Amino acid sequence: MIETLLSILFVYVFIVLGYASRRIFKDDINTKTLTLISVYFLQPFVTVWGFSTATLHGEHLAVPLVYLGIILALLVPTIVLAKVLFEDKKDRAIFSIAGFVGNTGNIGIPLGIALFGESSVIYTTLINIANVFVVYILGVYLYSRGTFSIKASLFNIVKIPIIPAALIAIVLNLYDVPLSPQMKEFFKMGAYAGIVMQLFLLGTFLQGIRIKELHPKLLTGTLAQKFIIIPAFTAFILSFTPLSLFVQGIVFMEMMVPIAVANINLASLYDCKPKELTSLIFLSTLIFIPLLFLLSAIINTFYLC
Repeated sequence: MIETLLSILFVYVFIVLGYASRRIFKDDINTKTLTLISVYFLQPFVTVWGFSTATLHGEHLAVPLVYLGIILALLVPTIVLAKVLFEDKKDRAIFSIAGFVGNTGNIGIPLGIALFGESSVIYTTLINIANVFVVYILGVYLYSRGTFSIKASLFNIVKIPIIPAALIAIVLNLYDVPLSPQMKEFFKMGAYAGIVMQLFLLGTFLQGIRIKELHPKLLTGTLAQKFIIIPAFTAFILSFTPLSLFVQGIVFMEMMVPIAVANINLASLYDCKPKELTSLIFLSTLIFIPLLFLLSAIINTFYLC
């Protein structure tokens, strides 16, 4: 467990660097510029590199499909509930999607290795790719709706380059198109740059946040959704699937990881309260650290028995 905590804490050193840069250089660090670089130039590398690390097989596809099925099953009632709880369209957007977009890459993949071993990587990679589609299709639409019309929100999905990049990567993987070692290293460099940029960007947003300014219902509702409702529903649904306990445990773990940094990209891009969302991400990360002990106990008791 100590190794697990250290692997996560070292990853978040980049958040501290982002926070320090914003605090020292203030407005000279332009968060909108960093967001545009991340979304339009670096995140496609993360997706393409993820598909180049393992060859897809038919038995693997059930995992991301179950992951997406759980999210879609909960998403509709969550959107309806958001309309009841919040008058502000931006608060509705955050409540509707933020809890479903977990940090399945930066935290989920290394945590899977720590809890399940390297055999988990193929599954955590596929879940992370599925999460990319959740972020850049559902996320783009819902965060856009906090500010833009339905037509403009749909157009925003088309403009994001990570979706066509993911489709190209899937085709290359399925047809087993060989990539030279130089190309693989090129994609890996871009992917690592994208991951670091995401964490650095979170740090810049953390500077100057005011947690007390968060809407109480948005705070309690989103965090309860993230750490209580979604994991409980996930465990219930997984018990009816034919997936092995080992794979069920990986899916359950990925559903419990903190809210993803990618939410900030979209909230900033579409002017949907990025400061408030940053506070939620920060709090979910703090809460997750002590929850690691509970998560480890659950996995060892029910999924690795």
